[in-house]
Amino acid sequence: METIYFAIVAFLLILAVFDLFVGVSNDAVNFLQSAIGAKVARFRTVLVVASAGVLIGAVMSAGMMDVARHGIMQPENYSFAEVMTIFLAVMVTDVVILDIFNTLGMPTSTTVSLVFELLGATFILALFKMGSDPSLSFVDLLNSSKALSVIIAIFVSVAIAFFFGVAVMWLSRIVFTFNYKKHLRYTIAIFGGIAFTALAYFIFIKGLGGSPFISDATKDWIKENTTMLLLVVFVASTILNEILHLLHVNVFKIIVLLGTFALAMAFAGNDLVNFIGVPLAGLDSLQDFMANGKGDINGFMMTSLMSSAKSPILYLLIAGIIMIVAMATSKKAQNVVKTSVDLSRQDEGDEMFGSSRVARSIVRVVQDMGEGIAHMMPKSSTKWIDTRFNKEEAILTNGAAFDEVRASINLVLAAMLIIIGTNYKLPLSTTYVTFMVAMGSSLADHAWSRDSAVFRVTGVLSVIGGWFVTAGVAFAAAALVCTLMHFGGFPIMIAFMVLDIYLLWRSAQAYKKKKANESKDDIFQLMMRTKDKDIVWDLLRKHVGRTQSFVTRFTCEEFNRIIDGMSKESLKDLRTAYRNINNERDTLKKIRRQEFLAMRRIPQAIALERNTWFHVGANCNQQYMYCLRRMLDPIKEHVDNNFQPMPKKYLDEFESVRRRINEMMKHTDQMISTNRYNLYRETLIISDECKDELSALRERHLNFMQKDQDAAANMKTSLLYLNILQESQEMISIMRHQLRAAYKFISEDK
Repeated sequence: METIYFAIVAFLLILAVFDLFVGVSNDAVNFLQSAIGAKVARFRTVLVVASAGVLIGAVMSAGMMDVARHGIMQPENYSFAEVMTIFLAVMVTDVVILDIFNTLGMPTSTTVSLVFELLGATFILALFKMGSDPSLSFVDLLNSSKALSVIIAIFVSVAIAFFFGVAVMWLSRIVFTFNYKKHLRYTIAIFGGIAFTALAYFIFIKGLGGSPFISDATKDWIKENTTMLLLVVFVASTILNEILHLLHVNVFKIIVLLGTFALAMAFAGNDLVNFIGVPLAGLDSLQDFMANGKGDINGFMMTSLMSSAKSPILYLLIAGIIMIVAMATSKKAQNVVKTSVDLSRQDEGDEMFGSSRVARSIVRVVQDMGEGIAHMMPKSSTKWIDTRFNKEEAILTNGAAFDEVRASINLVLAAMLIIIGTNYKLPLSTTYVTFMVAMGSSLADHAWSRDSAVFRVTGVLSVIGGWFVTAGVAFAAAALVCTLMHFGGFPIMIAFMVLDIYLLWRSAQAYKKKKANESKDDIFQLMMRTKDKDIVWDLLRKHVGRTQSFVTRFTCEEFNRIIDGMSKESLKDLRTAYRNINNERDTLKKIRRQEFLAMRRIPQAIALERNTWFHVGANCNQQYMYCLRRMLDPIKEHVDNNFQPMPKKYLDEFESVRRRINEMMKHTDQMISTNRYNLYRETLIISDECKDELSALRERHLNFMQKDQDAAANMKTSLLYLNILQESQEMISIMRHQLRAAYKFISEDK
């Protein structure tokens, strides 16, 4: 019996390591985004600063571990077996939820999932215990007041983060404007002093002041002299910042790096419980049971969990080191252009989200309110405020998503809010605090124009909606898993452990595929971050060429899949083609918008000259998909209904045309991908000959249908073959238009 529980605790600790890697890979970008998004330093420098914050925050996070021990449950009324069932159900469910949400591409939060998984598993087990023992109540089994305060803290933190993001950013932009380098003579010293003082208070006084490494006498002295210390820090940092500014040192970069340190420290101090809190509580439970349980897993009550966690410093250090390794090695952590940066970027770009009715209503109401307030204000005040928000004067480092002023606000404000929650032992969601601060600051910074506001509001609502879904799914799933483990015993526990191992492997494979797809947008990201119009033009030609080359290759592959699926009567191949074509059609809509946005950034003379050919090429991409669907739909219906197969004589007759089409598509792909059009004339001549051959085949087949009784009797296959000939001819016409458009748009030797 004890051996099984040893295995369970070992599995929990293994999951803790996995959670550290996955959690940091997903959440670390929250405190890396602003520094790298504003290009204030090299990635390596930012990583070193963040690593120092993570290590210190991990060591200071011992108090947060109490959330997993007695923050939700009342452990003195649960036996060792019941507590271990709750812990295992929580960790198993956490992996399942992360896998499902990552597969669906929906946003999630490790803090939200942990709290609601603990709540769901404890709630369902409390119901079972109350059913078997009427003397027990929810008050005896569930720490409802603490659970409610945790939930309210998470809810309220989202609204507070957004509100302060809007307010602080608006005031900061009024002071600095977008041309902030002209307004730093005196303001930067005061701004830096406020930022340094705020961070010093929450990091060194409220944060390190609770560290076990500081004596009680020192803590008492700090508490008694807090006001004096803050005043000294403000005066000293203000003077220091003014001196640094006079020495031409970029104070904003220092603030951003210090904010990165603070946010990383807050992240580790607040979120470490999400990753190792439950496993360490399970380890403490096992040690207590081994020392005092006398082998009675159902009778030994876990009163020891009511005491505060005494997590060994070694465990916390190891956890911090694992988090640092994950940041340094994880490709997710290095991919800093994530959802929040995309939704808060200053310039135009491809919108990740579509439009929704709720978003349109919100945008319309806010615009009406803004116009109403503008009418009430004096025109002189409105005009002056508009001059402070002139985005044409924005100073953006080449490749930056926003400027250093906004990066400073995002980091300092988010760090302050999260550290406040940490010091009050409220497990705020760092993901959503940093996200909502970024959204609030981008709204105040006029980053959401009328052309993009509805899409970005939809994005914000989608992320918040994902949070609610996470909460509900985590609660229900943990309750279900806990129920199955409670009644199924060890066999069900082992089955879920095996399932988790499989899901971890599958997630790794799915992530590799996802990264391969995301890499296709690298050129677009460069186009939207580059200020040099000539470079944008070169990148756009490369992007358009790569897109059209891929579409040509894709069309040829799916054309062959359709014909092979028809000849072999393979419904599986036809369904695969149907799915691939629909997915590619949706992707092409996104790519067309990306390339159109880039077209607006190239030199005007080039845009006027080649605009027509750009749209001809983009239309050809879409026409390929429509042509394939027109060819596929009747074939798929024919095979799905088990109608007569296509006669061999038709297939043999079409084979020579099929080979010529493949040859032309291959040549077209080669010319567009290499930007060498040495076979341009030859391919057009071959395409004319092939179109003539298809016309002759169609005419001959129509005559055959009218005269031959077998063809008339088998009208379905005859019409199907006629459709293939017609759409093949149309596909060649599209290829000709695309090749000409690519030659006129991409080639410099046209």
